[in-house]
Amino acid sequence: MNQVTLIGAGNMGGALAANLLERGWTVEVCDIDPVRVQSLVSNGALALSTPAQAAINSVAFIVCVVDAAQTAEVLFGEHGLHQMLQSGHTVLLCPTMAPQDVETFASRLAALGVGTIDAPMSGGPARARDGSMSLMVACPAAVYAQQADLLQALSAKVFRISERPGDGARTKLVNNLLAGINLVGAAEVLALAGRLGLDPGRTLDVIEQSSGQSWIGSDRMRRAIAGDYAPRAHVTLLEKDTRLAVEAARASGMEGPLGVHASAVFAAAHQAGLAELDDAAIYRFLSGKRPSGSPGAG
Repeated sequence: MNQVTLIGAGNMGGALAANLLERGWTVEVCDIDPVRVQSLVSNGALALSTPAQAAINSVAFIVCVVDAAQTAEVLFGEHGLHQMLQSGHTVLLCPTMAPQDVETFASRLAALGVGTIDAPMSGGPARARDGSMSLMVACPAAVYAQQADLLQALSAKVFRISERPGDGARTKLVNNLLAGINLVGAAEVLALAGRLGLDPGRTLDVIEQSSGQSWIGSDRMRRAIAGDYAPRAHVTLLEKDTRLAVEAARASGMEGPLGVHASAVFAAAHQAGLAELDDAAIYRFLSGKRPSGSPGAG
C-alpha cells in the first residue's frame, strides 16, 4: 500500500515526488502546470487532472503548494480533496503558512475524520530530492505512527515538534526568519566587499571558514557571484515567510531589531522587479545592480 497522492509539483513538490518514486512508492501527481506533471509521469508517476480524482487507497495526501490560499483551494475548493477524503485518511500540509491557518485546516479535516500532519520543509529542492531536507512535524502520536514509513522516506531529518498542528508552522517561521536575516546579511556584506574593492568570491572563501559563515549565505551567494539567478526559491517565498514570521512575532508581543528590516528588504526587492528570480538576487539588489534581462534592468 505504498501509494501517495501529491498535490503541487513545483521545485519542492517535484523533488519530493521524484524521491518517493526512486524509493519504490507509487505516486499520483497533480499540478496546474502539465509540464511538471509530465516530467514526473516519465519517471513513473500517475497523473491527476484535479485533486478530487485522487485514489481513495492512497496512504496519505501531500499538499505541497505555495500558501494558505492555494491550500484552501486544494482541500476544499470546487475540485478539492474534500470530495473523496474519508475517515482514517491523512493529509500532510507542507506549505509555509501562518499557524492559525494550519489550525483551521486541521480542524476542518478533523470534522471529516481526517488526520493532519503539519509538516513544513526546509533545505531546498536538492535536499528534498535526496531525502536529506528538514521536516518539522506536528501531529498526534497515533497519526505519526500511522505515517512513520512515509515520513522516513521523505526525510532523514524528521523533527517531531509536538502533537499540536500549528507548531510545525511556528517552527518553520522561526527558522525562515533567521534564514532571511542571514541571507540579507550575507548579501549586504558581499555588496560591501565589492564597494571596498575586494573580490566577492575570495571574500566568501574567508567567510565560509570564519565566524560569519551561514549555510544559506554560502548557498545563495555562490550562485549570485556566478550570476546564476534561475529560481530554486523565488524572492517572493522568503518575502512571504519573513512577513508571516514578523506578524507572528507581533501577535506574541515581540518585535525584534532585525526581522522587520530583513522582511522589508525582500519586499523592496519584489517591488524592484526581482520577484520571480532566485532569492540570491538580494545580492544584486543590495549592490545596486540588477541581472541582465530582469525587469527594469538597463
